[in-house]
Amino acid sequence: MKKLTVIQTLPALNAGGVERGTLEIGRALVAAGHRSIVISSGGRLVAQLEAEGSEHITLPVHKKSLFSLWQVAPFRKLLAEIKPDILHARSRVPAWIAWLAWRKLPTNNRPHFVTTVHGLYSVSPYSAVMTKGERVIAVSHTVKAYILKNYRHCPSDKIQVIYRGVSAAEFPHGYQPSHAWLNQWQKDYPQLEGKIVLTLPGRITRWKGQSEFIDLIEQLIAKNLPVHGVMVGGAEAKKQAYLEELKAEIKARGLEQHLTLTGHRNDIRDIFSQSNIVYSLSNDPEAFGRTSLEALYIGTPVIGWNHGGVGETLTTCYPQGAVPFKEMAQLVAKSVQLIQQPELPAPMTELTLETMCQSTLAVYESLVE
Repeated sequence: MKKLTVIQTLPALNAGGVERGTLEIGRALVAAGHRSIVISSGGRLVAQLEAEGSEHITLPVHKKSLFSLWQVAPFRKLLAEIKPDILHARSRVPAWIAWLAWRKLPTNNRPHFVTTVHGLYSVSPYSAVMTKGERVIAVSHTVKAYILKNYRHCPSDKIQVIYRGVSAAEFPHGYQPSHAWLNQWQKDYPQLEGKIVLTLPGRITRWKGQSEFIDLIEQLIAKNLPVHGVMVGGAEAKKQAYLEELKAEIKARGLEQHLTLTGHRNDIRDIFSQSNIVYSLSNDPEAFGRTSLEALYIGTPVIGWNHGGVGETLTTCYPQGAVPFKEMAQLVAKSVQLIQQPELPAPMTELTLETMCQSTLAVYESLVE
């Protein structure tokens, strides 16, 4: 196989699943002897990307504004100079810039254009750009079905499902944090000592299921179970009012001793290791739901609504954790069952990072061949 030059483009390199996936593919390309380039507006992960052998080109491809069209010409110039084999767009604004730059190149001098649909985007001409790839990667069968339903022009055989993967080295089964971390955790949250810790990860926003989680904790406390609910996630400036609403609801129900909001944390793996059960209760189906998979990887049970990408993950990896959507009575019953008779997930062999990387590189290679 010849050495490939692959350009990935996304808005920025700060934090998130898209960003992490970009770094992971960059790392896999370098390990396989290919040239990996990322075009974004920059961010704190650039240093890591470059340390791992990829190149970074800074271009303001992140603004949802017509002014972003000014980046089409510089982007086309870069494509003409670099002559990549593959151009892989991972988000809508950079995808528009990349596609408009790409389509004006001579057909015999164009890279192959690939897109990844990471989310269940609003259905619109703006989002349709994510279906313009010669190959369209969907991060779950939920996403593939969503594309086929809403973008009829995109044929099924052009879409390839490649699940996001988790690294067993990063999330090893039976993982335990350091003594220093544990001491600090116990100091910060003494209210968790001796409790069954139930954790809901996710930023503070109406659709992530915080309200249902409060209902759940209230019902479990009423059954005299020694549980403590932990909500891990920050609230953006525009979500502060909702955060205050949640705090008021917790106070009104007399649950202040039974629920903790940690705010944003960067140590989710450590928190999962100290949780008895992790939950996924999003009202809207998740495109994939990586946090649920990460918890399962280290051996923590997960209970979640059986819809979207999380439903797919649970069905594949931990079916006893799947609960019909919005069935609160079943959610409570399943929680009681796993509290009283814990069923720990077996070491994971499905949905690995290696499989994700190999499958993505295989897409690139098949196009070039």
